[in-house]
Amino acid sequence: MALSLAHVTIDCADAGALAAFWARLLDLPVDPDAGAEFATVGRTAGATPVLMFIQVPDKNPGKNVIHLDLHASDRHEQVQRAIGLGAEHRGDFDMYGTKWTTLADPEGNLFDIGGE
Repeated sequence: MALSLAHVTIDCADAGALAAFWARLLDLPVDPDAGAEFATVGRTAGATPVLMFIQVPDKNPGKNVIHLDLHASDRHEQVQRAIGLGAEHRGDFDMYGTKWTTLADPEGNLFDIGGE
């Protein structure tokens, strides 16, 4: 039996609020029963993997070691959209034959949007 990816879990201070940001960014629903302690995005829509948010008392300090890489046909448009939703621009990169922008969500978790 092969393994499959079920969730990408993000430790956070307010699961429901952070799930709402990611749901708007990805155009997916926040699943029912979301709250400050636990929330998921995309489960009821059949998305894979599902994003899971869990409230933790003390997040890992410094840079997160795992992050989401998103792709867009219009990177600049989606970066501006993310910033409008509450993301913070951290940097633009053109390396390894690809271009991407690094952002931080409202709780400081890094993610990238790649594309032209």
